[in-house]
Amino acid sequence: MNSAPSSPQTGTAGQAMRREAARLLRRLLRNPLTAAGVAVIVLLIGVAAFAPWLATHGPYAQDLSQALKPPGAGHWFGTDEYGRDVYSRLVHGSRITLYVVALVTVIVGPIGLVVGVVSGYFGGWVDTVMMRITDIFLSFPSLVLALAFVAALGPGLDHAVIAIALTGWPPIARLARAETLSLRNADFITAAQLQGASSLRILARYIAPLCLSSVVVRLTMNMASIILTAAGLGFLGLGAQAPLPEWGAMISEGRRYMLDSWWLVAAPGAAILMVSLAFNLLGDGLYDVLDPRSE
Repeated sequence: MNSAPSSPQTGTAGQAMRREAARLLRRLLRNPLTAAGVAVIVLLIGVAAFAPWLATHGPYAQDLSQALKPPGAGHWFGTDEYGRDVYSRLVHGSRITLYVVALVTVIVGPIGLVVGVVSGYFGGWVDTVMMRITDIFLSFPSLVLALAFVAALGPGLDHAVIAIALTGWPPIARLARAETLSLRNADFITAAQLQGASSLRILARYIAPLCLSSVVVRLTMNMASIILTAAGLGFLGLGAQAPLPEWGAMISEGRRYMLDSWWLVAAPGAAILMVSLAFNLLGDGLYDVLDPRSE
C-alpha cells in the first residue's frame, strides 16, 4: 500500500521554516564578532568530539622524567609536575566543559521558564511566593551560593553541576515573568480564554513559546558564567576531582609552579577566556537577531 503524500501546506510550512532559519543564520554571521564567537564554539565542539584523535598523549599518562617541560615539539603546551601533556589534558578537558554547560542549561532553562510564566500569568499569592523564593536565591552571589551547595553535597563534578543549576534558574525565572506580564492581557490571550482554553493550554501554546527567544538569549549568555563558576569550583577543589583534566582544576594544580612554569596556568586560563568570550559574543548576536525591534 502506498503511503499518502504529504499535504502541500506541510511542505510549504517546512520550506518557510527553513528559509527563516537560513535568514536568521545569515544575519547572525553578518556581525564579525558574533561569527568569531560561533567559530570558537564550533571549534570547541569539534575538539570535544574528536578528543581521542586530536590528543597527542593520554590525558592521565605520567612520565616523571618529562615533568615541567616547556612547550616544544614533543609537548605543544608543555607538561605538568607529573609529566602529563598539558595540550592533551586541555583537549580532553573540553569534554568536561561542554558536559557541565549542556547539563546545567538543560536543567536551568525549563525550571526558570516554568517558574516565570506560572508566576507572571497567575499573579496574586502564586506570584508572591515564587518571586520571594527567587529573591532569596538572587540575594546571594552565584559563586558563594554554589560553594554553599557544594559544601553541603560534597565535592565532585556532578555535585558541582547540581549546585550551579540551583543558582542559575532565578534570572531566567525573572526574565520569563517579565515577558509573561507583558503578554497575559494581550487580545489573543483574552480571545483564547473566551473560547474556553485552559490555563495550561494558554501557558504551553501561547505564552511559553513567545518567551522562548528571550530565554534562549539569556541562557546563551549565562553559559559564560557557568564555565567560570565551574572553573572556580574546580580551582577550589570542590568541582571536578583529580586526575580529571578540568580547566579550573588544572589551573589550581599549576599555580604552585606558575612563576617558573607559566604554561601550566596560561593554557587552561586562555581556554576559559576564549570560550567564555565566545558564548558572550554569541549571546549578543542572538539578542540582535531575535529582538523584534532590530527588524
